[in-house]
Amino acid sequence: MIVPSTKKGLSMERRIVRSGQGSAELSRSEVIYVGVDNGVSGSVAAVNATGSWSAVATTPTFSEQDYVKTKQNVTRVDTGDLHHWFQDVLVATYGGTGMIRVFLERPMIFPGRFRATLSAIRAWEATLIVLAEFPWPRVVVDSRAWQKAMLPAGCKGPELKVASVQVGCRLFPDHSDWIKGQGDADSLLIAEFARRSTL
Repeated sequence: MIVPSTKKGLSMERRIVRSGQGSAELSRSEVIYVGVDNGVSGSVAAVNATGSWSAVATTPTFSEQDYVKTKQNVTRVDTGDLHHWFQDVLVATYGGTGMIRVFLERPMIFPGRFRATLSAIRAWEATLIVLAEFPWPRVVVDSRAWQKAMLPAGCKGPELKVASVQVGCRLFPDHSDWIKGQGDADSLLIAEFARRSTL
């Protein structure tokens, strides 16, 4: 069953209940694992403890002028839309209890790529501001930890995105069109890594 978003600005947001894998109704005593792939090209995803329910969305963003010497635009996380996703998917659907656990990928910090680092830090801060509105525990996950557990050994560089798409489509076939459009399944794999690790 696919439930489309009613909120504009959440790119390709969808929720899936896999048939034959338990009730479509989420138990409020069941842990929900939320994965956050940080960045303005990232995404958010959630899976329940049994793997029968999942939800994904591309991180909502907007563009505005950056006030620096050279006129240019900068992309930022739309905190209003991101808050709406958490509220609509996790609170309205699930009740927003303390059984929800959020796993955030550590942002890239690399002085040699100043603009990319600045964008990553801005996205990180925006996400933390949104999450501060909810009483859920948060865990920071290093990309190497979840990639080692979820992706084939030896992947590096551009191979990581290719492997992410392949593994994501295999584990979450109902989300394959979203994964291919997103270009990776990182948030889903972070959430699934947390679920399998029972973190």
